[in-house]
Amino acid sequence: MRDISALDRVLLLLTALLSAYQIAVGIEGLGSLAVICYTIAFGVLLVASLILIILGFEALESPHVVVIAALIPLGLSLGLISQYVPTYQVGYMAFAVLGFLAIGITRYLTPGRIATITLALVHGTAGLLIFILPIVFSLQGVARPGFILVGIGGGLIGIGGLLLAFLRTGRPLLSAKTIYTVLPVLLLMMTVAFVIGLALA
Repeated sequence: MRDISALDRVLLLLTALLSAYQIAVGIEGLGSLAVICYTIAFGVLLVASLILIILGFEALESPHVVVIAALIPLGLSLGLISQYVPTYQVGYMAFAVLGFLAIGITRYLTPGRIATITLALVHGTAGLLIFILPIVFSLQGVARPGFILVGIGGGLIGIGGLLLAFLRTGRPLLSAKTIYTVLPVLLLMMTVAFVIGLALA
């Protein structure tokens, strides 16, 4: 576990400020479900960034943080589904709720490989949707080209999630020190992509 540096805290603070900005500004013309989902996702990202600033990377070992952080990709993906393909929102909402419950149950009752696999499956599904849907909608002309940035943000959140998931299984793709070094950068880049992409949608 690498100690959090002053630069890490600056990057996380910028992430928190951007998240707060997105919550305050919001997105006009959306249904209530999409607004709620985006607000929850950015709210959790704001709180998670502040927790990391205060407690350091050790906070990522807490099951509470892991469970609550799952609301970021689930909220963003459900918001996208509700906004652009509302015919699937009930089915995907069921997946999001069940996936969140599965992450919570396995994290507290069966910590270890099963919990990590469950987390990876739920995060992976949500992350793929966040990555693919904005690109498809932009190419189809449903959304403006700048919306592709949301897909890029989805790719970044997916990379961060995979790095942490493999780290917890004991088979890290990169060294723990490297992962904790790039994590604040990934979070900031992801948030910038989301905020700009949603504004250009």
